[in-house]
Amino acid sequence: MQAITQQELLSLEDYEKQRKEIQGRIQDHKAGRRLDLDGHITLFFEDRDTMWYQVQEMARAERLFKPEELQDELDVYNPLIPDGSNLKATLMIQYDDRAERQERLAELVGVEHQVWVRVDGHDKAYAHADEDLDRSTPDKTSTVHFMRFELAPEMVDAWKSGSPVHMGIDHEKRQIEVTVPELLHEKLANDFD
Repeated sequence: MQAITQQELLSLEDYEKQRKEIQGRIQDHKAGRRLDLDGHITLFFEDRDTMWYQVQEMARAERLFKPEELQDELDVYNPLIPDGSNLKATLMIQYDDRAERQERLAELVGVEHQVWVRVDGHDKAYAHADEDLDRSTPDKTSTVHFMRFELAPEMVDAWKSGSPVHMGIDHEKRQIEVTVPELLHEKLANDFD
């Protein structure tokens, strides 16, 4: 997919006028790109639309309008757009209770390196996590991780041909495997174009 350019961004004023409509559209779009691995761990698959929205929201929040400021944001978020051989996702770990969250994050150290995708008939492809900076410490993992899943051409072909796809975690404290639902399967297949 192509990188987002400054010419595609709305001015702060235009974005503010359209924000409510854009937020609704993007929330619906993001909901269709979500995979719950269990009741507490979720993958949100990023694409050009989600990253455009993220840049617009950052520009709004930080009142960015200078070309160099906008380019800095684009330089951060453009790498999170799939580029044909991969999927990009945000992994979120959520526990409402603070004490339980702290306990689980301590148990799940390294979980970000144990998340995988598997197309039937192929080996698991483990995520490349947090390539920009390490988000975990030896004592606990972070609640948010950024992931890239690189797939070999034959895996992409099998995915696009309709082979079932599974995702999961192979962490010693959390063993999960789910089948990617058909609608999400189709949406993610488009990320390889």
